[in-house]
Amino acid sequence: MKRTNTFAVRPLSDTGEQLLRDLLDASAALWNEVNYERLMRYNDEDGFKDEDVWDADTGRLEGRYKGVLGASTAQQVIRKNSEAWRGFFENKKAYHDESNTSITEHPEPPGFRGNEDDGRQLKTVIRNTSYTVEWGDRSRIEILVGSELKDRYDHTGRLRLEIAGDPNWPDYEKQGRLDLWYDETDSTFRASQPVTVSSDEQATPLADEKAALDIGANNLVACTTTTGEQYLYEGHELFHRFRDTTREIARLQSKLREGQYSSERIRRLYRKRTRRRDHAQEALCRDLLERLYAEGVDTVYIGGLTDVLETHWSVETNAKTHNFWAFKQFTERLVCTAEEYGISVEVRSEAWTSQECPQCGGTDRTTRHQDTLTCPCGFEGHADLTASETFLRQQTEQVVRPMARPVRFEWDDHEWSESPRSHESPKEQRTDPSTVHRDGNVASGES
Repeated sequence: MKRTNTFAVRPLSDTGEQLLRDLLDASAALWNEVNYERLMRYNDEDGFKDEDVWDADTGRLEGRYKGVLGASTAQQVIRKNSEAWRGFFENKKAYHDESNTSITEHPEPPGFRGNEDDGRQLKTVIRNTSYTVEWGDRSRIEILVGSELKDRYDHTGRLRLEIAGDPNWPDYEKQGRLDLWYDETDSTFRASQPVTVSSDEQATPLADEKAALDIGANNLVACTTTTGEQYLYEGHELFHRFRDTTREIARLQSKLREGQYSSERIRRLYRKRTRRRDHAQEALCRDLLERLYAEGVDTVYIGGLTDVLETHWSVETNAKTHNFWAFKQFTERLVCTAEEYGISVEVRSEAWTSQECPQCGGTDRTTRHQDTLTCPCGFEGHADLTASETFLRQQTEQVVRPMARPVRFEWDDHEWSESPRSHESPKEQRTDPSTVHRDGNVASGES
């Protein structure tokens, strides 16, 4: 199984910190030069073909930087840039494929990592054979550096960094290449280490119960299980902060000089916005799957977003969900985390579940207002929770046990905790003005 250890690292001295910064800065400079060579070929409209970007003289650039980075690290930075370009071409192809709705905005070529005047984005990648890790009471990581840095700082050539905290996967069969960067949002050096762990680490489900998820943006996840439990992870505040950051990015972009497309401050806001969302996603997957595992769930059904896009969501809402919630990324993270618990994740069609009345089965006369679904037959319930219940019933073809009062969770920047209004019904919520959505949208977000 593939897993990832993510942790903070600390240089053991001021000299070590400056050496590390020089290493990361040189890596960013190499990335920029490689990217520039490829971008110039991409922007050359005179008979350009996509494969022309691979004609860039990366060997010359590797030779220029290997004295600082070491040959292996210089090669890995170039390889990482190549992967970014391949991903761009794949997204570009998907965008122009009318049958593929996974890409809603025109892809852009890989970007640069800042510049010398405004400050570069300090980031590098280390080959799996060019670093070692020692886990224990005083966990350490050592990385190789180039001969120029070794001479400049009178160094041994192996930079030692202290690891803060405990890894999720200290016992692994194989380590992958190490991503190492400086996180400007909290002034911390961080590392990400992909590892391969034994399948023996995988848990076994306690029973054969099922669960279904309805994915949105204001309510990030609504979940119903065959045990009769319901969970709702609310995302209103997350979305509003995402939207505020997006507006600030737009404001700063409007003030750029002619011919300037970005700035370090804008890039920093982009990174902060993405990191905040990813942190909440990762914590949500972990919290939800721990609860489902304890209930004996062995299969989770998640709706395919394509069906939703083709039925009732507006083009604006589609783009919002792709960009704010990052549906594909969330699904991949859910699958990866579920594997740890031995839980399988199956993507199924959930078309019309958001309109179907669970009481009479009708879809044409139901009305959705904010978070409430009502039907002339007399039914009234939470729209997203009802959708997850209907979706679960469709997949299991069995009567779902009577529902307990749903448990609602709110995000506090660190963890998902139970909301003070956790067990209120939709009717009780409408009597409380603080629960009314300011924008009146359901499952909305902004890019």
